[in-house]
Amino acid sequence: MPGKQKLRVTTSGTSSFYSLIPSLPWSLPLKDWPNDLLAALPRGISRHVVRFIKAGGAIFAVKEIPEEDALHEYQMLRELHKKELPSVSVAAVIAGRVEENGEELSAALITHHLQYSLPYRVLLSKHLSRDNLERVLDSLVVLLVRLHLNGFYWGDVSLSNTLFRRDAGIYAAYLVDAETGRFYDNLSDRSREYDVSLGAMNIIGELMDLQAGGLVDADIDVTAIGDYLEQRYQDLWNDLTGSERIPADEIWRVGARAERLGQLGFDIGQVDIESDEDGDFLRFQPRVVEAGHFQRRVKDLTGLEVQEEQAKRIYTDILTYQRRKKLEKTPLRLVANTWMDRIYLPTISAIPDDLQAKLQPAQIFHEVLEHRWFMSEKAGHHVHTRKAVKDYIRTQLAARPDEQVVLPMPLTAPVDSAGFMDSE
Repeated sequence: MPGKQKLRVTTSGTSSFYSLIPSLPWSLPLKDWPNDLLAALPRGISRHVVRFIKAGGAIFAVKEIPEEDALHEYQMLRELHKKELPSVSVAAVIAGRVEENGEELSAALITHHLQYSLPYRVLLSKHLSRDNLERVLDSLVVLLVRLHLNGFYWGDVSLSNTLFRRDAGIYAAYLVDAETGRFYDNLSDRSREYDVSLGAMNIIGELMDLQAGGLVDADIDVTAIGDYLEQRYQDLWNDLTGSERIPADEIWRVGARAERLGQLGFDIGQVDIESDEDGDFLRFQPRVVEAGHFQRRVKDLTGLEVQEEQAKRIYTDILTYQRRKKLEKTPLRLVANTWMDRIYLPTISAIPDDLQAKLQPAQIFHEVLEHRWFMSEKAGHHVHTRKAVKDYIRTQLAARPDEQVVLPMPLTAPVDSAGFMDSE
């Protein structure tokens, strides 16, 4: 280990980062770390020095920050992970760093890089449209609501503190910076509203910055974007937690609301229904709100860990496969196993090795199905998946930039060379 120093290491007992600690130059300020350690990845804006490093066959983000703040953020990220809330995974805190001349250095907070994720500047400066911007903001709203439902006050909501993964036709947002975050047993409405209001102001500033750099059309009213964020948050929060008074003969609206929330990935575990004194109206309120219903269902059926919208697409395709093959009497788990062998794995395995870093496997599968639908519509008949995959690779995937940034790994387990085994 370069330099004489006594490091204070905070990490989980199972962290693989232990073995990497001696090989890294902790006696150097992060800004001076050698280029051969660094990974050239797009970074968001940060008030601290942040570098991506390559170590042990993986990529980590390292942030220089005072020890007290680093330890707090370490605990917040661990708690977020335990609660299965979308955030980066923390690896360690390294404190006690000292330069060769004896000058103390800030601690280093190390997190695992989130594969296939992109900062907002990459998403918005290249493909900005009102629809695309709204999809990014909608994913941030869902993230913020999930955090608040679990009692987490972020304190620095912004696009810069968020990473985005493609999730079918939308995005999934992940918290990156938890330095100002706190968990509360009962998060107040005032705290929630301040979190959202601060986020709106931060996002307006970030978009103005993009406009000043010529990356966003000057005609876009960025102040209206802040209003959009606040309204979307309020609508979703009210839908999830607000009580509603309905006529007794319109009880179907309870199920309609639950279904609407289900489409957003929130699972209603309980609904409280009370009758008014005159019996003409009912008041109901959802309880035990959880997120990730389709993710859990797909993981249980297939073992795949995917985003929520990707999970919906996969789950729908499994059900469609079940109907087409007249397997309604076959347990869905067995149908899912067959679907994996005959549909999903051959599709993913058809992707050439040199293109495997382009997108997440589940995102590739979603886009292949979309591509097959468009090809079938144009041809006027059903196009085989094998043909759709080949055309998708040639016309769509080959031109895409890589979104996986760790060392290449196989997308799936090996599949029999027979590949596609039916007419799907």
